[in-house]
Amino acid sequence: MVRAAEDEQNMNSGVADEGATNNDNKCSVSDLDTLKEKFAKLLLGEDMSGGGKGVSSAQALSNAITNLAAAVFGEQSRLEPMPPERKARWRKEMDWLLSVTDYIVEFVASKQNTNGVNMEIMVTRQRSDLHMNIPALRKLDAMLIECLDNFQGEHEFTYASKNDNEAKSLKKREEDKWWLPTPKVPEDGLSDTTRKWLQFQKDAVHQVLKAALAINAQILMEMEVPESYTETLPKNGRASLGDYIYKSITVEHFDPDHFLSSMDLTTDHKIVDLKNRIEASVVIWKRKVSAKDGRSGWGSGVSLEKREQFGDRAETILLIIKQRYPGIPQSVLEISKIEHNRDVGLAILESYSRILESLAHKVLSRIEDVQHADALTQNPSLGDIKANSIKGSIKILTSGKFPDAVEEIES
Repeated sequence: MVRAAEDEQNMNSGVADEGATNNDNKCSVSDLDTLKEKFAKLLLGEDMSGGGKGVSSAQALSNAITNLAAAVFGEQSRLEPMPPERKARWRKEMDWLLSVTDYIVEFVASKQNTNGVNMEIMVTRQRSDLHMNIPALRKLDAMLIECLDNFQGEHEFTYASKNDNEAKSLKKREEDKWWLPTPKVPEDGLSDTTRKWLQFQKDAVHQVLKAALAINAQILMEMEVPESYTETLPKNGRASLGDYIYKSITVEHFDPDHFLSSMDLTTDHKIVDLKNRIEASVVIWKRKVSAKDGRSGWGSGVSLEKREQFGDRAETILLIIKQRYPGIPQSVLEISKIEHNRDVGLAILESYSRILESLAHKVLSRIEDVQHADALTQNPSLGDIKANSIKGSIKILTSGKFPDAVEEIES
């Protein structure tokens, strides 16, 4: 293409094109050096001494995606487009890391006609879970970037500077997150047009969040529970949950919403602690139902049917917690699964969906900050816009499963 362009140009423009080509070559060399460094770290398992004490390929790729997201999106604290250089880095380096999935294949039967003879042969294709989820995650990725791009220009709200005394007196939606910029809106609030536009953006990001949550939950369920985790569990679900929680889950008439309303979930630490207890009980009950553990200490007088029922109830609670509190830290079981997972495909899907879930939650929170500032102009005594909070806006399902990710993207 460069040569064709030079043929159509005069001598002076040809010289200019040659200079541009040299610059492109310099960029390519720089990219190649970065690519070499990244894949060298992956092959070494992040053990730069070369002593073979590094992490697995799956863990190294998971860490690489997580670290890249932290570097690119870590400073995205405002509703504004990403800087071009960060956006370009994200797309380029994610393409590198995701290229691994092109070579994770499975054998499938295929019919072939040779000289009039129909034959069935085995051919390779990308593994089905990757073939389905990688395009879906790429679409969610593009939707989030597009949403941030939509905030380019003036939209009736700005962000206060650090030295803005007026902004210091404004009541923030999340007072504990003092480092986040404070949005400022006109004294009489946002216009109806801007409010509707802002809600439209929020709804779009909300769909991304639900789809990312669904994919991440499904991938984590497919990962095996490490033996090192099960060895730390108590002998029964009651010991894991405690008497109060155990009785609340095993009552004859169980209501998950009533159960959660009776629990103290005022901090992330308390939410994660409850999640850890319930996840441990689910693993214990499932192991007893499947009878895979031969230790006599796991036995008890509870029937298998009851254990299955209690397990279903506990999993319903976990689904609600994951949907209602998308920004909480990972549980002990989730961390253990990710650290011990050796499936490269699952590692990529889990890390990619997790960082998109995190980014979607961050963008939703920043939109809610603006909506909160707008609500304060209408009612200065208002301390929280619960009707528009993430916790209230995510549809809670009690069917025991997440919504289909593809349906969430296309809805």
